[in-house]
Amino acid sequence: MDEFAQLLARHRNALERFVRFRVSNAFDADDIIQEACLSAYRSFPALKDASAFKPWLLRIARSKCCDYFRQLAKAAEIPLDGIAEKRLSYGRMGVTMASPVEETLQKLGYKDQQVLTLYYYRGLAQREIAKRLSVPVGTVKSRLHTAKANFKALYPAPQITEKGGNPMKSLPEYLPAYTIQQSDKAPFAVRFEELTGWFIIPRMHEMCTWAQYDMPERKITDIYSSTVEKKVVLHGIEGVEIKNTHRKAGAGPDEAAVFFFIAQLTDRYCRWLGNRYWEDGAEHILTFLDGDEFLSAWGAGENNAGEPVDMRPRGLIARSGDKISSDRDTATDCVGRYSVRLAGKTYDTNLLISLFHGGPLTEQYIDKTGRTVLWRRFNRDDWEIGKYGMKWSERFPENQRITVNGATYVHWYDCISDYVC
Repeated sequence: MDEFAQLLARHRNALERFVRFRVSNAFDADDIIQEACLSAYRSFPALKDASAFKPWLLRIARSKCCDYFRQLAKAAEIPLDGIAEKRLSYGRMGVTMASPVEETLQKLGYKDQQVLTLYYYRGLAQREIAKRLSVPVGTVKSRLHTAKANFKALYPAPQITEKGGNPMKSLPEYLPAYTIQQSDKAPFAVRFEELTGWFIIPRMHEMCTWAQYDMPERKITDIYSSTVEKKVVLHGIEGVEIKNTHRKAGAGPDEAAVFFFIAQLTDRYCRWLGNRYWEDGAEHILTFLDGDEFLSAWGAGENNAGEPVDMRPRGLIARSGDKISSDRDTATDCVGRYSVRLAGKTYDTNLLISLFHGGPLTEQYIDKTGRTVLWRRFNRDDWEIGKYGMKWSERFPENQRITVNGATYVHWYDCISDYVC
């Protein structure tokens, strides 16, 4: 018996349990198991460490299960995989659908689920839905009316409040004018304990509200509120669970999405441990042990050790005026000291720049208390051009531009929190 056969025989029971817990149809589960074994056999020569065979095999099985559910969703014309995509669409940069919404959707009949999903989650017009379902537009309108009424009757419509009953705090409709001026002083020593890009400190009793403002209009578009709710232990590591609500500006409280982070703050680092989301009518937890699926969206620092809380220049990123350089495509570093005047107040800040896989870039201005005063997002000019259909310099010709290793980046939006308002 060769090495692959020996390893597969040793771990086949784990493979079968993994798949059968996820796929209730026994015949389909058998097919997935065989596909996973065949894929593993073909890829085995590339596995460098035989001791990693079991988690490697289960990752293949997870991928095959995902393919299976995508095919089911496609056949049923209910794009449930769209819901799964939402849970990682923001990552360290930004939301999943609200669990009460997903729960309610699962309680509805097939036609109600179908038309609501196509209309709200896929964003199809009524005429497009009619064409896809091969029914008259009038039928789509009638189904939408009925589905919305049925949804409303079942939906709990909770008021989105912070723990203890405090509502989301009010933030200005338009971003106050601000100025940023570089200082000739060296960056000051400070502990920066926030989750980068999310304003919240993962420590008991912390809470915050913050908002996003699109440029150049400076008008509020999205509002977030976060509360640290409880201590948790995940895979033997102690952290806290953070409840987050997100709604579009002008939307009602019953239209807010709710999602959860699990994060950890130590004497040296701050990092994400996991997040909770709803999929296929069940609550799931994605953790730091889930490999690239987790790390690509939530990983921070070398080997996901987290971002250091002692803020100081580390030589990973350099900035001179509007020119930035780095020999890494993903990095976070303090690049200098700046004076930020915002809403009539002047803040002495350190500038923390984060590069993400050669695409997005963020600027975070942090004051001497370790809190973010202003957060700014830039995109490489050709970032996601297939999705957005044009370069960012064409989409926002008036917005500020900077360069990173010679490539043009364009200012997209800003964020501020209740700390400065």
